[in-house]
Amino acid sequence: MLDLTQRTVLITGATGGIGRAIAKTLYAQGATVILTDINQERLDGLVQDLGERAHALAVNITDKEAPKSLLKFSEPFGGIDILINNAGITKDTLSMRMTDEMWNQVLSVNLTAGFHLIRELLPQMMKKRWGRIVSMASIVGVIGNLGQANYAASKGGLIAMTKSIAQEVASRGITANCIAPGFIATPMTENLPDNVKQAMLDRIPMKRMGTPQDIANVVAFLASDESAYITGQTINVNGGMLML
Repeated sequence: MLDLTQRTVLITGATGGIGRAIAKTLYAQGATVILTDINQERLDGLVQDLGERAHALAVNITDKEAPKSLLKFSEPFGGIDILINNAGITKDTLSMRMTDEMWNQVLSVNLTAGFHLIRELLPQMMKKRWGRIVSMASIVGVIGNLGQANYAASKGGLIAMTKSIAQEVASRGITANCIAPGFIATPMTENLPDNVKQAMLDRIPMKRMGTPQDIANVVAFLASDESAYITGQTINVNGGMLML
């Protein structure tokens, strides 16, 4: 079992399906978890599910003051050692119909907010000479997808940004990596018509969708000491849908 005792982790988008699985997995490995999302009530419920090493602060991740607020909140717990950039939204439509607002909202949450958090946290990590940054990309950020120009751009940008940051901080014991999920079983995909779900499965060699736990397991490894020689990488978790 990976050991994350004495580590404090910040998870954005913590109350979604993948965020909850990450929180539970890292908590089970001994980490102190700081959870953030926009709904304090849902965060409080997750804290109760986890236990005394879980703490939550609701913020709008796109607020310019959010990174400073989260750092201040983390001070009693020794500061943040591990950042999981998991928050993300979609605003899907064909490019010719996509408004500036739809473009800007997705880029702001999925890419810019993550950069602002990393920028705020790096001095602290560099002082400790240890840190882990794990950002949630997507298969769409690698291969694109119709109707998701904004989402694909945000996730592709996250991958490129992570490679650049990894080069900047590698000598300080800090790693930065991405995870690119494929089709993951969530309440949203459960409500899709059977023919749409079957079309998804036909594209996956393993013939099943992934689970939030499949993603959380990879996050846990990248957050640990065991991943110390892995940086600037995008780990594709998609059942073989994309083979590079």
